[in-house]
Amino acid sequence: MATLQRSPSASAPLARITAPLSSALDRLSARERQAVLIALWVVGLGLLWWLAVAPALATLREAPARHARLDAQLGQMQRMAAAATALRSEANAQAPSRDQVLRALEAATASMGPTAQLSVLGDRATATLRGTPPAALAQWLAQVRINARLLPLETQLTRDPATSGWNGTVVLSGPGLAGGS
Repeated sequence: MATLQRSPSASAPLARITAPLSSALDRLSARERQAVLIALWVVGLGLLWWLAVAPALATLREAPARHARLDAQLGQMQRMAAAATALRSEANAQAPSRDQVLRALEAATASMGPTAQLSVLGDRATATLRGTPPAALAQWLAQVRINARLLPLETQLTRDPATSGWNGTVVLSGPGLAGGS
């Protein structure tokens, strides 16, 4: 059977490092040598824990929360993609007639109750708001955008501290209002 021999050049750096350590260990008594080896094992295991095991365990502990955050982000991205697809399909669809736009606009404004009044002049609609709750305004803007296909051109809104609602005007325009008087 052939024996494997290391080349002297490959083992020379290792021998230079281990020779002083080996001679120092040889000068110690058996009990001291055993104590040093145990201390080296403890330090080595501590380093192994600190550099390899602890970071891996921390990653495992954080994984469920991180997974939940990423799932929430994915859900949000999917909702945004669906909304973009819906908007693209709306853009390709034929614009609603002026009568359809006015009906949708009046229905959306009626849902806000007495806090909003609507006036239409030419190709623009102006909503005057008095103490309109923020949630009602947000819902109204969404209905106007989706059902009447109108977008705000100009807004002048101020927050009313007494009612915590909005006061002011919102001017809307869109392709459906431009279709005649």
